[in-house]
Amino acid sequence: MTVINGLPAHVLFVHAIVILAPLTAVLEIICALWAGARRGQLVWVTLVLAVITTVLTPITIQAGNWLYDLRRSPDAVLQEHAELGDTMIYFSVALLVVALALVALRYAERRDDTRRVLYNAIVAVVAILVGVASIVQVYRIGDAGAQSVWSKEIAHLTSANQR
Repeated sequence: MTVINGLPAHVLFVHAIVILAPLTAVLEIICALWAGARRGQLVWVTLVLAVITTVLTPITIQAGNWLYDLRRSPDAVLQEHAELGDTMIYFSVALLVVALALVALRYAERRDDTRRVLYNAIVAVVAILVGVASIVQVYRIGDAGAQSVWSKEIAHLTSANQR
């Protein structure tokens, strides 16, 4: 899918990823640190968001690659954006793995298992690491993308206003 309603599909899909990945990361951290959230419906919402994020990520990357290939000579910032964007699938899959671990932890808490505290601590640490790393990566990808699209335009507007 390359164009939707006359707009590059990447431009539309990327906004979903920019919202869903950090939201999923924050919800995972909440579920990992707060057993009440894990026991309620929030863990299921988190899992659904992680699945959607994981499915949309390669679609967004493919749409971005199509857009990238239209450029005859992409500048360094656009190349950086494309390279960073290609890594997002690893972060999305990591978010999905954490969401699945949270669901497993939800069921493990029902059993009287002395290792439950250890599992909870491990999942909490991994959820925090994956969540923060995913948020940072979304920021890095988005910053490079915005720089590639807008930096020349802003420079042009600034120089035009100084005349």
